[in-house]
Amino acid sequence: MIKRREFLAKAGTLTAAVGTGSLVSAPAVHASPKKFRFKMVTTWPPKFPVLQTGAEEFTKKVKIMSGGRLSIQVFAGGELVPPLGVFDAVSSGSIEMGHGAAYYWAGKVPEAQFFTSAPFGFTAQQLNAWMYYGGGLDLWREVYAPFNLVPLPACNTGVQMGGWFNKKIDSLADLKGLKMRIPGLGGKVISKAGVNVVLLPGGELYTALERGVIDALEWVGPYHDLKIGFYRAAKYYYYPGWHEPGSCLELVINKKAWDKLPKDLQQIVKSASAEANLMTLAELDAKNGSALNELVSKYKVNILKYPDDVIKKLHELSKETYEELSAGNPKIAKVYANFQKFARQIEPWTAMSTAAFMDAKKL
Repeated sequence: MIKRREFLAKAGTLTAAVGTGSLVSAPAVHASPKKFRFKMVTTWPPKFPVLQTGAEEFTKKVKIMSGGRLSIQVFAGGELVPPLGVFDAVSSGSIEMGHGAAYYWAGKVPEAQFFTSAPFGFTAQQLNAWMYYGGGLDLWREVYAPFNLVPLPACNTGVQMGGWFNKKIDSLADLKGLKMRIPGLGGKVISKAGVNVVLLPGGELYTALERGVIDALEWVGPYHDLKIGFYRAAKYYYYPGWHEPGSCLELVINKKAWDKLPKDLQQIVKSASAEANLMTLAELDAKNGSALNELVSKYKVNILKYPDDVIKKLHELSKETYEELSAGNPKIAKVYANFQKFARQIEPWTAMSTAAFMDAKKL
C-alpha cells in the first residue's frame, strides 16, 4: 500500500512539473528536424524541355519526399554561373548541386566522358545496367572524388540523332573541313575524319548554325531539334546517332554538402535522381516519334542515313581513339577497361534479346 501511495505521489509531482514547464530540457523528441537549403545550377537554357524541366521536377520530388527538409533552388545556365561553369562552381563548394553532362568537362576530367556516352558504346538500357550493376557508378564516384563531387545518373536521352548538316554527306571526304558542334568522345572521333570540332552550350546552337559560325551540329533528338527549329538553319538531318547511343546526364553534389545531409535525405536524393533518369528517357521516347513525323510531314526535312562506309570508318576511328587515349592516360585506361569488360558481358545478351526481337518484327 505504501509503495502504491509513493508511486501516485511521484506521478503527481511529474504531472505538475510538466504542467508548469519545468521539464523544458527534456523535449529532444519535439525538436524540429534540421532543414537544408541548396542551390542547383545547370548547363541547360531556361525552361528547356526535359533537361532543364527534368532538373526542376527532380527538386520538386525531393522537397515532397523530404517533407520540406531539403529544398533546392534551380538556376538555368547563365542565370547564376555560365552554362559550362557548373563543374567548377559545385566543385569549389560555392554551389551545392549541378546538372549537366560529364563529357562537358573533358578538358578537366577526360576519363569522365565515358559516363555520358561513348561512340558505338552502350545504349541507354546497357548504360544503366553498367552504372547500377556493372561497377560504372562506383568508378564514376572514384573519378570525381578528387574534385569534391558526388555524381548520380539523373537523365538519359536514349539514342540521339546523327546531326544537322548544311551539306550532304555522301562520303568521308564530305566531312573534311566542316565546323561541327559535337562534344565528348564523339568529337574526338570525328575530328580524326577531318572535322573541326567546336564546343558550344545549347543556348547558342541555333544562332551559330544559322549564321554559319558552324556548318553542322548534333544536339539531342527530334523533339528538341523541332523545338529549337534547326530545320530552318540546315538542310540535312542524319541518323543514326553513332556518337551517343544512350546519353546519361548527371547530377553532381558537392561532397561537403552531401556529407552534411543525414542518411535518409541522401537516400531521397538518390531515389529522386534514379526516377528522373527513368522518366526523362520515357518522356523522350514518347515524344521523339511524333516530333520526327512532324519534321518530315510538315517541314519536309531531308532525313538521311549515314552511308555505310562512313559509319564503318567512324567505328574504326572510335576504336583507334579509345586505344590512343588509354595508352596516354592510366585513368582513362582504367575506365575503358571496365567499360570493355561489361560490354563483353552484355553484348551477347543484347544481340540475342533486343536486337533479335527487333529483327524478328521485320519478318
